[in-house]
Amino acid sequence: MTLQSPPNVGPDVRPTVRPARRAIDQALAVAGEILITAGVILGLFVVWQLFYTDVQSGRTQAAALDELAFPEMPRVEASTGTVTTAQPDAPAVVALIPEAVKVYSPSGAPVLGSQREATTFGALHVPRWGYDYVKPVSQGISRSRVLDPLGIGHYPDTAMPGEVGNFAIAGHRTTYGKPFTDIQTLQVGDALVVQTDAAWYVYTVTSTKIVRPTDTAVIAPTPNQPGVTPTVASITLTTCHPRYSAAQRYIVHGELEYWAPAGQGYPSEIVEGA
Repeated sequence: MTLQSPPNVGPDVRPTVRPARRAIDQALAVAGEILITAGVILGLFVVWQLFYTDVQSGRTQAAALDELAFPEMPRVEASTGTVTTAQPDAPAVVALIPEAVKVYSPSGAPVLGSQREATTFGALHVPRWGYDYVKPVSQGISRSRVLDPLGIGHYPDTAMPGEVGNFAIAGHRTTYGKPFTDIQTLQVGDALVVQTDAAWYVYTVTSTKIVRPTDTAVIAPTPNQPGVTPTVASITLTTCHPRYSAAQRYIVHGELEYWAPAGQGYPSEIVEGA
């Protein structure tokens, strides 16, 4: 058998497989660049979501508190969101509400009327979270108008502070100032203090629980008992659970311990802490 020489291949004749490989390589390079760009954008979004929203909302909430100008309200530096106490030496020299002024019944408590959405009408103090923890409470639970910029929102059609029924409020656990970030640390017996221009309302935590997002019974007038006429003034805090997820809701219930007119000093629960 005579072996034949391979056909003569000229310089302008190229293997047909190379263009396909080049196209694949280019496509992979483009895809890699797109993924890197997407990763950078996603990283910036995470930084904005987790950190910068806190800065933005913190300033907005600080300004809302500053505008309230309640008696005995801690001073707030709106430009930075820094909260300082009303007295330089607080809490040691803060005047306390006299025991004779406290009213251990919702009877006669001043109750605010209906509020327009996004109106800030009160402030929440949580001694468990520090003497200087004070956050504005505004009407409504719209994310864009209330929860994101203003922090804590009041569920429409639930009781107002001090009123017989369920004063139900919601707040973020992460981002946008995260007013309820440490909600899991609250314990039975802790104080939840609501301040308005007319009075202080001191509630005591009675229970905590985790529920499905669809469990609206937690904000019923009598918590967890829809249709039952309320006989006490209660409070309910709601937020997402676990952190960085909306799969469930973390719930804290409390009942009014006492109320006192504004201008009589601070509740001892705030000054003495948990």
